[in-house]
Amino acid sequence: MYKDILFCFLLLLTFSSCNQQKEVVVDGELQKWHRITLNFEGPKTNELADDNPFLHYRLDVTFSNGDKTYRIPGFYAADGNAAETSSSKGNIWQVRFTPDTLGEWTYSVSFKKGENVAVLDDFLSAKSAGFMDGQSGSFTIYASDKTGVDNRAKGRLQYIGESYLQYAESGKYFIKLGVDAPENLLAYNDIDVATNALDFQKTWAPHAKDFDTSATSFLWQQDKGKNLLGAIRYLADEGLNVFSFLTFNVDGDDRNVFPHLLKVPIENYETYASVKKNKEAWETMFHKTRFDVSKLDQWERIFEYAETKGMFLHFKTHETETDHLMDEGVFDIEGKLYYRELIARFGHHLSMNWNLGEENNQPIEEALKVAHYVSKLDAYSSHLVIHTFPNKDDRFAHFIGDQSPLTGASLQLSHPDFNDVHARVLKWRKKSNITGKKWAIAVDEPGKANIALLPDNEDPEHNFARSRALWGTLMAGGFGVEWYFGYASPNSDLTCEDFRSRDLFWDQNKYVLDFFNDHVPFWEMEPNDSLTSDDTSYCMVKEETVYLVYAEHNADNIMLHLGNSGKTFQVKWFDPRNGGALQNGSIATVSATGVVHLGMPPSQRNKDWVILVK
Repeated sequence: MYKDILFCFLLLLTFSSCNQQKEVVVDGELQKWHRITLNFEGPKTNELADDNPFLHYRLDVTFSNGDKTYRIPGFYAADGNAAETSSSKGNIWQVRFTPDTLGEWTYSVSFKKGENVAVLDDFLSAKSAGFMDGQSGSFTIYASDKTGVDNRAKGRLQYIGESYLQYAESGKYFIKLGVDAPENLLAYNDIDVATNALDFQKTWAPHAKDFDTSATSFLWQQDKGKNLLGAIRYLADEGLNVFSFLTFNVDGDDRNVFPHLLKVPIENYETYASVKKNKEAWETMFHKTRFDVSKLDQWERIFEYAETKGMFLHFKTHETETDHLMDEGVFDIEGKLYYRELIARFGHHLSMNWNLGEENNQPIEEALKVAHYVSKLDAYSSHLVIHTFPNKDDRFAHFIGDQSPLTGASLQLSHPDFNDVHARVLKWRKKSNITGKKWAIAVDEPGKANIALLPDNEDPEHNFARSRALWGTLMAGGFGVEWYFGYASPNSDLTCEDFRSRDLFWDQNKYVLDFFNDHVPFWEMEPNDSLTSDDTSYCMVKEETVYLVYAEHNADNIMLHLGNSGKTFQVKWFDPRNGGALQNGSIATVSATGVVHLGMPPSQRNKDWVILVK
């Protein structure tokens, strides 16, 4: 009987306590960690109605189970199926929720109306909008039937005050490795109102062959979305677990990604945006407090599929050219509504972060306002970061500790050979740790802007990317790397449509993930390079238990300070270039009697090696 309940269904609940009784449609699988959508029949309206449905109405639903309570923002959903119909009108309002506890959940509905009510701090005293306002109901949640990489099998990825995020269900800690490019991933021709300013629109055609027919339910309008879903599947099959994307770049490098409604025909915007790079496009060509419902519904199909493939969703909400546009740079109605819409529609995803600005250059006080607003509105407390220019990372000093609700940093570096990565991660790990609030730090744009991670045909071995950026980040206690593609090579930061352009390097990323997940209690370890004798090697340690050494050169000369406990340690070697099982070197065991020699690697002494002393 439970199986009949657990799989996709529509449950109709009728409420007798409401003056205007309406049926509430609960859509989804009633399972822990699965998305549930409540569909309400509200006022019939449209995206361009005089009474702005995005700004002058406010839907919030409070969900409770025992001592757990979440207040989740809702949104106007047109006809409730806009991804398929491209509808801009209707009377459906939705709330998306991912329950984290088994058993009975109750919910109560607040639906208010008034000028700018959607962004008011004090909205509870606002006028009732009728319809579903005051309604309540309940549903019962059962265990998830998902396994493997599917995020629903692992639970919500949470910041827990440590240097690594942790899955709530599995209890495992997370390392992310994947792509930071192209930043205009969502500039995709299958999405409604797909513009092509500067000829950067994407078809993702090279990944058509990667589409999995079992993912058909995530398509829209018959067969749209196939190629991008294929690209996501390719990344997951390569063992990668993150991709990033901008959600607003009308004045940036691409100018084709935005959730708002256009005021003008697409071709007018494309022509203007192709020759202009200033805020006039935003001021004159967009409805700044109205959103394209069908486009956002199609974005959700993409993100929903990515969840099933174990992907971490890196929402980059602005780039440096756009972080001053809304409200003319002062965080107010436009910015608050923008973030509310993003959180209402996408905040339920299990593995994600909000990045408040790529190369963020807002005044500190405005960036802090954004951080506090997002933190307060996001009931799930998803990982919250900000990104900055490589030569302006001292801005982070204004956000560490109790100065802000940020839980980490998104680092950009600039050295062509990635020499700056390891030291920069160490710097901000140390500075944040001193405050008592450890940040989870990731390197999301390593390398020089024009070069970064080159395609395989220009750099087939990727030695510096592997040694100094990939291992350099993880051995400094960073929780992951996202790879920026530069702008001077094919399949660049803006033009990439084929992730196979770096196929050889993805294998090296998978080797690292498998090694850390299978062999190293990395969440219990601390970086301590002073324990090794070589200045090109990195070291992480769990004192008197596990020592991990990465040697870029001179692997046969590594001396390690093991302390003086007298304990015996096993010495194993790992090949970061080719992966595989742990190997034996010339020395099988060492004793903790001060500084000891770790022996010779199994082969190729002039190559980089990882030494596990355990």
